[in-house]
Amino acid sequence: MNNSIHVTFCLFILLTTLALQAETVVLEKNTEYLAEEQTSPPASIENVKWIAGYWQGEIWGGQSEEIWSHPSAGSMMASFKFTENNQVKFYELMAISEHHGSLMLQLEHFGRDLTGWEAKDQSMNFRLVRLTDTSVYFEDYTYKLITQNEMHAYVVIDNDGKKQETKFVFKRLSQWAQKSLCS
Repeated sequence: MNNSIHVTFCLFILLTTLALQAETVVLEKNTEYLAEEQTSPPASIENVKWIAGYWQGEIWGGQSEEIWSHPSAGSMMASFKFTENNQVKFYELMAISEHHGSLMLQLEHFGRDLTGWEAKDQSMNFRLVRLTDTSVYFEDYTYKLITQNEMHAYVVIDNDGKKQETKFVFKRLSQWAQKSLCS
């Protein structure tokens, strides 16, 4: 009798442990950071030319689009727009540029009326952490090319002191490039 109680108790502990482990799934961390004294690795704008294009996705119950220019003069620029229920919620202007032999991502937010969110003459600056052939890791901001027509962006968003990594899934609109070249 005591043996069956012991087996039942052990089985209960095992199942409870498995259930708790299943509930505490740790998501893969896709953003990286430099150590305090560490500098960004050497890089050129040509290392991230794969990001150029017109990208669209869905997030937060709305639509997002990000349009990246081709590299020129040591930089690439982009615009981002988030819409919900057919209304613009906010915009972003971004640039990746060569900076001290490496790359830096700079970003500014704007409301639907183009009122800036950041202080005048201020931008959010993200230092390059590392590069691969299909990904670029800036602090708090990562782009990964999944296929030629799919890109994921991982952004650390600070909501009242609580930082959370948010995943954006973008699809490339190749027909846009063809239309713009023929216009």
